[in-house]
Amino acid sequence: MEQVELLEPKAALDQAGAKTEVISLEGGSIQGMNHDEKGDEIPVDRVLADVSAADYDALLLPGGVANPDRLRTDKRAVNFVRDFFERDKPVAAICHGPWLLVEAGVLEGRTITSWPSLKTDIENAGGTWVDKAVQVDQRLVTSRKPDDIPQFNARVLQTFASGMNERQVDETVEQSFPASDPPPGPISAGA
Repeated sequence: MEQVELLEPKAALDQAGAKTEVISLEGGSIQGMNHDEKGDEIPVDRVLADVSAADYDALLLPGGVANPDRLRTDKRAVNFVRDFFERDKPVAAICHGPWLLVEAGVLEGRTITSWPSLKTDIENAGGTWVDKAVQVDQRLVTSRKPDDIPQFNARVLQTFASGMNERQVDETVEQSFPASDPPPGPISAGA
């Protein structure tokens, strides 16, 4: 995954008092990427097979090319994402992260943004693509690229918090927001 697209939103959520977890297809760690250069190894907190959307209040999908492309071919990952929409929980996706939204079939009638190369995929999935730093459509927050992270983080925090307030969650309960990425593997270039 594009390292900054996971770590900066995750840090913003953590600083706001959320309990975040990195979820992956396999345990261990995932490979961060800084464009096409390897970044840090990021520890995985939970394995996708052991979690459910019911366990979380919101979902963050970082970008990079390799991780959403790999995740959208995994039925468990696609169903996990779709379940957040079926439960009307907040979701945020940046850069290539919306590829999972395309695969999950949740874009019909929605307006989103992403990395520009996803425009046709989004439109073919029934969505409307816009070229904006951040686009909010109901409980879905999307953004284009790392340069947009400050605006993305602000809207993610606002949307995730309003989703919690609407459910009237006891303030003493920890909020949790997974960030989803595939484990390191043979796909390492192009994130």
